[in-house]
Amino acid sequence: MPRRSAWTCILWDVDGTIVDASDGILRRLTITLEHFGRTPPQRSELAHWIGPPMYDSFQVNVGMTPEESSNAVAFYRALGKQDGYTTGAKLFPGVAGIIAEVAECGIPQATASSKPEIQVVALMEHFGLAPAFRAIVGATPDERTLATKADIVAEALRQLQAQGVDTSRPVLVGDRHHDVEGGAVHGVPTIFVRWGFSWPHEADGAAAAVDTPEELRALLLVEAEDD
Repeated sequence: MPRRSAWTCILWDVDGTIVDASDGILRRLTITLEHFGRTPPQRSELAHWIGPPMYDSFQVNVGMTPEESSNAVAFYRALGKQDGYTTGAKLFPGVAGIIAEVAECGIPQATASSKPEIQVVALMEHFGLAPAFRAIVGATPDERTLATKADIVAEALRQLQAQGVDTSRPVLVGDRHHDVEGGAVHGVPTIFVRWGFSWPHEADGAAAAVDTPEELRALLLVEAEDD
């Protein structure tokens, strides 16, 4: 049976929503923070790190100055480049299938990630998802010029609009309060997924919250009624 969507386009967060890159993130954070004389996080504390721009997280979580944070970001990203941006990353079960299904239905999609765009592109290509997206949008390399979720959502919408996509009813799929808040700046509702790295209260303000890919699919795609 044909499927349709209530949304004219769908934006996707990446870390914690599509991709679980926690093993590599924890390893690089440990090396970086030890290098700069700070205490690295435990795995249970990754919710403090995955999602926001690293430039902000180094300041908020371990008290670095903006200059120290810039140096730490550069060190951390150099480790990522050395490792290979896809090393240790894996897809959350069932999500890639939804992205492919949405694309097959002709619904435009874009990433809207606070992760550096070069890494987002590498991940989407690695997992064979790049063709499903009309735009792959992430942060600028310095993670400062274009880094806030609100700015990235705006850029994703801009790129879709430039391709003639109807952005009148967009939705953002994400796993952190930054997604909810960043989408709200532009009137974009967020479907909050709970399989990422978040605290329960972070879903506050979301249009909906889901625990499974099946629940997400039901909110993104519905069976079209026959005329």
